[in-house]
Amino acid sequence: MKKVLILGSTGSIGESTLDVISRFPDRFKVEALVAGKNIEKLKEQVEKFKPKAVCLVNSKDKFLFNGKFYLGLDGLKKLIEEVEFDICVSAITGSAGILPTYWAANKGARIAIANKESLVCAGKFIMEAAKEVIPVDSEHSAIFQCLNGESKKNVKEIILTASGGPFRKRKDLELVTPQEALRHPNWDMGQKVTIDSATLMNKGLEVIEAYWLFGLELEKIKVLVHPQSIVHSFVRFMDNSVLAQLGVPDMRIPIAYALSYPERLPLDVEELYLNLYGLKLDFEEPDLKRFPALKLAYDSLKSGYPYPIVLNAADEVAVELFLKGKIKFTQIPVLIEKTLQSSKFKEPSSIEEVIEIDKEARKIAMEISKCL
Repeated sequence: MKKVLILGSTGSIGESTLDVISRFPDRFKVEALVAGKNIEKLKEQVEKFKPKAVCLVNSKDKFLFNGKFYLGLDGLKKLIEEVEFDICVSAITGSAGILPTYWAANKGARIAIANKESLVCAGKFIMEAAKEVIPVDSEHSAIFQCLNGESKKNVKEIILTASGGPFRKRKDLELVTPQEALRHPNWDMGQKVTIDSATLMNKGLEVIEAYWLFGLELEKIKVLVHPQSIVHSFVRFMDNSVLAQLGVPDMRIPIAYALSYPERLPLDVEELYLNLYGLKLDFEEPDLKRFPALKLAYDSLKSGYPYPIVLNAADEVAVELFLKGKIKFTQIPVLIEKTLQSSKFKEPSSIEEVIEIDKEARKIAMEISKCL
């Protein structure tokens, strides 16, 4: 029986994780749940899974609960220190997940990581602190599975697949509305990830995440647009053989794998039969002129650590402004690029310095946004 802590239990990954756990009550026990401010959904989860501890990070409200109740970021740190768990599912959206993921990594538990920003901004520190990190993102899970038992020296390149988002063929990107950008053709995700998918920044962040996860040179990490989201990623080896992991777009598959690794759970999800579905699998190079966010991610890593922190901070600011109707869709990468150009930071030597750079980069991005 594995004890599980879920950071971000009320989000899409958190809910999918709970769905997987509910199917295997003899394998997993929800030990603690952490949410932002969705108290009603958290209350429902508590009633069903009966954890020993809960935390609301962005709320001062509580509800009756037969266990330990923590509030705020300090409360979350205390929860992680006091509660025993075997697996931490890191599913908090955005940079808010950096510190909790780092704290959990220091406990020695398995980190099932879905919060890509943690590795984008603090991959150096989290990978050093963690005893074991298993990726939950479908693309990184695919690569992890393809690399299982392989030596890193045998890898020629890894290829992350991208759906291309809802605007792969659209020309008038400057007219895109938030409502249109939130309609992803294949995946059901939170707002931030969905907008990032539309700009291809999500894939850029995944490139940086892969850099830290797999310890490969940046030039060995490639991206292909694959609209069907059936092939989740490829690995090309030195003998030019290629392994790929395929499956229907259902996040419960990589979540279950991260929870049960090295075993596989008998999941009751849709089966993939290419001959029955008559699926055509298309692949194309990403259009970096129309979607420059992906190139900015590569450039930030080439510029050196800490510029991925700046990239992520500026992106979070830009996405929020776009969702509020304050900037255009095409201004998201513009704001990110100008923030990168206007930033001068030294490489952080601690997790605290990562958080400080993140804060300062947000201020820079907000100032620049006033001039767009």
